[in-house]
Amino acid sequence: MGGILSIQNIRKGVNQCMSERTFVGGIHPSYSKEYTAGIPITSARPPSQVIIPLHQNIGAPCEPVVEVGDEVKLGQKIGEPKGFVSAPVFASVSGKVTKIEPYNHPLGNPVEAVFIESDGQDTPFEGMEPTKPLEQLTVDELKTIAKEAGLVGLGGATFPTHVKLAPPPETSIDTVIINGAECEPFLTADHRLMLEYADDIVYGLMAFMKALGAKKGIIGIEDNKPDALQSMEKAVSEGKGEYDIEVHALHTKYPQGAEKMLIKATTGREVPTGALPMAVNVVNQNVGTAVAMTEAIKLGKPLYERVVTITGPGISQPANLMVRNGTLISDIIEQCGGMTDDARKLILGGPMMGLAQPSTDVPAIKGTSGVLILTEEFVEELPIDPCIKCGKCLEGCPMNLPANFIGSASEMGKMDLAERYGAMDCFECGCCTYTCPAKRPLVQWIKIAKGEITASRKK
Repeated sequence: MGGILSIQNIRKGVNQCMSERTFVGGIHPSYSKEYTAGIPITSARPPSQVIIPLHQNIGAPCEPVVEVGDEVKLGQKIGEPKGFVSAPVFASVSGKVTKIEPYNHPLGNPVEAVFIESDGQDTPFEGMEPTKPLEQLTVDELKTIAKEAGLVGLGGATFPTHVKLAPPPETSIDTVIINGAECEPFLTADHRLMLEYADDIVYGLMAFMKALGAKKGIIGIEDNKPDALQSMEKAVSEGKGEYDIEVHALHTKYPQGAEKMLIKATTGREVPTGALPMAVNVVNQNVGTAVAMTEAIKLGKPLYERVVTITGPGISQPANLMVRNGTLISDIIEQCGGMTDDARKLILGGPMMGLAQPSTDVPAIKGTSGVLILTEEFVEELPIDPCIKCGKCLEGCPMNLPANFIGSASEMGKMDLAERYGAMDCFECGCCTYTCPAKRPLVQWIKIAKGEITASRKK
């Protein structure tokens, strides 16, 4: 009966998607954005020391181009990419390089990092100078700017921007989508950017469109952010010039901001299994990445800081802070008044796709969108029960995957079976785990399966 109900609900969802800008599946968690949605962006205190990992993107890490004892300036390149799918890293303070050695990384394993002791001067690097205006820049110059500024996807995926701006010769991109959905609960960094940096977002979108030769630009925003919709519509009407740009109000549902879901909601196109958005002539970029592109053009500023939401019931003073790359999370928490007495869990990112941390002694990196502190009521450990075949995980999965089958196969160590069920199509949104009444850690099991499948393929 559960399976039949799930199929009926999916069919109902398909009909709903035909009339609304949304997708089949998804969930409606408590969004909890009231902690910080009304708090403007302010600059975090410059730290006395930064610890900057040399691997902050999907793809290859960087090699250090500085040595211990070197004096560096704000915005100076300190890490050079090893491969095409990579992005350079930059000093976020001026000062002295004191160490280059492995250090804790938010993704888990230690990676090589550059330690810089700040001199408190923030002396800018001489190379940080404005480029030519957008209308005078060539396609190749725009791609070079994105690459040399170290731009990556700031929604959390950290895919190097210049790679997205270089599709294969046989691929024609006709649409660029700016992701302003910010569907992850608690996070409001993108929301504040759309209120405070709307003109820069539009400018960055136009730069991406020009670099790709795209004729259409779309800014997708969930309809629970009416002020952001109004702000972006005003900026588009005043700043788009001859560019064809639209703002789309999207149905509020998690994970509306996921790449394939956003494309489906805004264009109606479906990205094939195992393919990238380029397969349907689309490129996605985050609102933060659009702002960073604008600053790279107008200021010559590389990506050495970003907006981070510090939030949750376990932080004394929630905030949206402009945080320097390499700032320790402990310093950020201290600036926000410290944790409350009942704080129990630290997550970098949001509660659905973020990563729990064992310590506050990890640095903020390019992909750090949020610092979430949860209290005891949010982290209660519940027993894992057997699957009851209710179909809720299938109903909630935006990719229509049989998460219960994949999870069970992974739990039993049958990774070949997990792969046949579609484990590699999962983008780990967590909808399955959230909806499971048996409290089965499905997304965690799927992550394990994906890791082992990937390792097996490499062999």
